[in-house]
Formats: sequence, structure tokens, C-alpha cells
Amino acid sequence: MIKSLYFMFFVCIALWGLIACGSSSKNDFPNLSPDEFERLIQDENVQRVDVRTVAEYSEGHIPGSININVLDEQFAAYADELLDKNEPVAVYCKSGRRSRNAARLLSQKGFKVYNLDKGFESWKENGKEIEK
Repeated sequence: MIKSLYFMFFVCIALWGLIACGSSSKNDFPNLSPDEFERLIQDENVQRVDVRTVAEYSEGHIPGSININVLDEQFAAYADELLDKNEPVAVYCKSGRRSRNAARLLSQKGFKVYNLDKGFESWKENGKEIEK
């Protein structure tokens, strides 16, 4: 009886490990440093998307960016309406967390996406240009 309990416990742990490993998905997009991101967006064909809230965007953003709030339930619809799938998309948020989520969603929809690692805060800390 005890042996079968140990066996079942081991099987449960093994299955949990397999499920946990299988659910982690590799990013289908690169995370760029502020310098790499700056070089990328020098190309006028790269679409710049700030995925923060409207209030955050109005406090300052990367020049030439449009605002599509990733927390808005219509994010995917707005992205389809406003972005061209034939051109690369550069996304960012405050710290990089929301933009990784946005990049994942956009990548799944067929966009070629680049993410600003550590977000707008890192951009500002590196003395990059901002617009209000």
C-alpha cells in the first residue's frame, strides 16, 4: 500500500514537471536593449507602438509612437486596424512586462515584433529622446 502511494506521488510529481516545462513558451520576438531598439526604429518602416495607458503615454513617449493600450480588451482589434503586418513592429511599455505580453500576442497574429527590454524606464535612463 505504501509503495503504491509513493509510486503515485512520484508519477504526479513527474507529470507536474512535464506540464510545467511544456507550458513555458519561447518568445517569438527579440528583446532589444535601448541602443538596439534605437537603431531599429531609425528605419521609417518600423511601426512604433507604446502599449501603456493613455495617461502614461501623454507623460512622455518615444517619438513617432502610436498608443495602443495592451490592457484594453480591444487591443487585438486595434492592432489589426492600425498596424501593417508587412512591416516590423517595435513595442514598449514602462518596464517591459506589458510589452512582452503585447509582443507575444502580436507575434501570434503574424506580426514581426521587437520588444524594448526593460521598457521606457530603461530608454529614459539611457538618455534617449522622448516626446511629450
